[in-house]
Amino acid sequence: MEMDISQEPVPQASQPEITQLPPPTGQGPADDPTSMSREQKRFMIYMGLALLVIVILTVLAIYYLGFVAQPGQVTRIRDIFIIFMALQSLLTGLALVVLLVQVTRLINLLQNEIKPILDSTNETVSMLRGTTAFLSNNLVEPVIRLNEYLAGFAQLLQVIGVVRKSSKK
Repeated sequence: MEMDISQEPVPQASQPEITQLPPPTGQGPADDPTSMSREQKRFMIYMGLALLVIVILTVLAIYYLGFVAQPGQVTRIRDIFIIFMALQSLLTGLALVVLLVQVTRLINLLQNEIKPILDSTNETVSMLRGTTAFLSNNLVEPVIRLNEYLAGFAQLLQVIGVVRKSSKK
């Protein structure tokens, strides 16, 4: 007893028509994050030119200090550069201290303010779970049971013929 399935028509499920939704705000082709606006392109060009000027000035300074300047001038420039680097180190140290203070304040905020809020929220959620279970056991289940008994009693009355079936429109 062999059945040929290929000859039987297969019912086609009607597929709902899929409409194309417009892109969300800020995600259109003009707002593509990989494309740059005119101002951004101008800024990138200016930054590239500034970097090029800095490189050229550095090369010229090295040439001047190595071949044109006298040893006394080079020593003076070296001393100024050492002072500049010392000031830069002080500023970097100060920035690290400020960063350390901010991190400790963040940790303090998380431990002393956010954690109690989370603990209180967890306590409230567990209390809601208990309240829901209490209401389910003591209110919802008895009402459902009462409705079951009333529906059974109404059916019994219909079977006996005391009450006619109501026609709902």
